[in-house]
Amino acid sequence: MLRFAIPKAPRAVKLGQVPGALRRLLVAGLVGLGVLAVLCGLGLWLGRALSSQARFLDAAVPVTGRLLELRLPPKGERVGALARLTVAYAVGEQKESGVVELDAERAEGLGKGAEVALLVDPAAPSQPRAKERVEQLDESRRYLPWAAALGALAVVLSVLRELKRAVAEALEPLRLGALVWLTPDEPLGDGRATAVVRGHYFRDDVKLEVRARVGPGTGVVRQGDKVLAAVVPREPDWVRVVDESLARSLGWLA
Repeated sequence: MLRFAIPKAPRAVKLGQVPGALRRLLVAGLVGLGVLAVLCGLGLWLGRALSSQARFLDAAVPVTGRLLELRLPPKGERVGALARLTVAYAVGEQKESGVVELDAERAEGLGKGAEVALLVDPAAPSQPRAKERVEQLDESRRYLPWAAALGALAVVLSVLRELKRAVAEALEPLRLGALVWLTPDEPLGDGRATAVVRGHYFRDDVKLEVRARVGPGTGVVRQGDKVLAAVVPREPDWVRVVDESLARSLGWLA
């Protein structure tokens, strides 16, 4: 027969004594680092794109082009879409032609021979850009670094919150929760992974229906058809079932 030596709350419980807790923290940390790595990669790509845009704007000169050919998306698909314009223009004495993109709704009113404001880098005269399109992109890109920084901050805060929640979920029931004898309403699972089952216990002759979290372990602490469980302090409808390996690790079994 098991002999209990359970101290009153608050009880000294370390994270390393709770099976699976460190693994869960490690997984949460790795997921957070993975997301941060993706954000850093996007930030580097964004930095290169912004630098390239800034270099182009510093070197570009305004040029007036003439529309040679206009290719529009289908009529019902032009909102937010781009049109492709073939334009002829001159950079100094050098005559060029090229293709630029422009908002489809803005471009549909242009006819052949219409003037199109362009920006051209003299070092690459065959690669024009529509001035209006460049200005639109430049305006939107001003906010991208702030959006990336806020996204990274949100990820960091989410990871920290998840780590804090995981620690609290693992430790609070054992440190602070009331210990009860729970009657499971369904099988507890195979003990290989965390499971959630329904059950009930009595307090002051009142039957309390709860959900029980059963962690992986070597077998629960039983008293007949009841199992030992710790009530989650801030969520009284949740309990954590205490298995023998955890109880022995905590010194609760003499």
